[in-house]
Amino acid sequence: MITTIFSKSRPFNYIMVTLMLILFFFLYQFKNADWLQSLESVGKKAILLGLLIASLFISNFITKKNGLSKDNTYPFLFFFSFLILFPTTLGNSNLIVSNFFILLALRRLISLQSLVTPKEKIFDASMWIFIAALFHFWSILFIGLVFVSIALHVARDYRNWILPYIAFFTTATLCTVFILMYDSSLLDRLLEGVYTSFNFNYFTNKFQNIAISIYAAITALFLFSQIVAFPSKPLVHHNSYKKIILAFFIGFIIYVISPAKNNSILIYTFMPLAVMATSYFEGAKIKWSQEVTAIIVIGLSFLSFFMQL
Repeated sequence: MITTIFSKSRPFNYIMVTLMLILFFFLYQFKNADWLQSLESVGKKAILLGLLIASLFISNFITKKNGLSKDNTYPFLFFFSFLILFPTTLGNSNLIVSNFFILLALRRLISLQSLVTPKEKIFDASMWIFIAALFHFWSILFIGLVFVSIALHVARDYRNWILPYIAFFTTATLCTVFILMYDSSLLDRLLEGVYTSFNFNYFTNKFQNIAISIYAAITALFLFSQIVAFPSKPLVHHNSYKKIILAFFIGFIIYVISPAKNNSILIYTFMPLAVMATSYFEGAKIKWSQEVTAIIVIGLSFLSFFMQL
């Protein structure tokens, strides 16, 4: 039933998943309703919800626009499922904002394959990544994906290799102006995240342990199937899939090295894994196996969310 519904791109699918995200977002937020006492706090929650919804649509847009999925809404569904698998993600404003900018960067990098206005895309993607790093420093590692994209598509023009540095100095200049004029504490908050930690002692909550175990199993299934199916993908899309796989591993590295570690840092892997999940379901030949896998993934995500409330 799930695969039947989401195997087509219908307005109903987008509306249903969006409404479910709104519902689950407020279910999590109402664990602590202090934010209702301030209009400013209510506004911030509304902005976060808007960014989460926008992230869903951007993920779906990237996959459909670049031929990484057929006419379905699997990316929309699975990105939502991974969000509720780790409900703490719904309350982490810095990670939500940072991931939103990373998605904007991925949109530009994957579309670089068309070779239409490559310099603008390289500059935009680099700038989005540097802005994302202001909210979570180690998301700056995605700049590596920019250089890989240049190497794959437009390596011969030396000017393309300089653009990320220009984007860095542009972002640094704007950030410096903002710090000097409005918020001198921004630099201190940024420097707090400029160190690594391999301490995983946060695994003290059994429900968080269950959630990460579920995610590890889901990742193993979809990543393995993506690697196995890679040679059968259309040659024109190979570079795009390479970037998706690399983006996943960069997201995982960010999770491993980030300080103040928690499951929500895995948000950077959600979009790439949603693309891999879409590829798995589109390539599965046996209908009932599609349905069983979808029920298990969605069901475990719902169960994980309510266990962690």
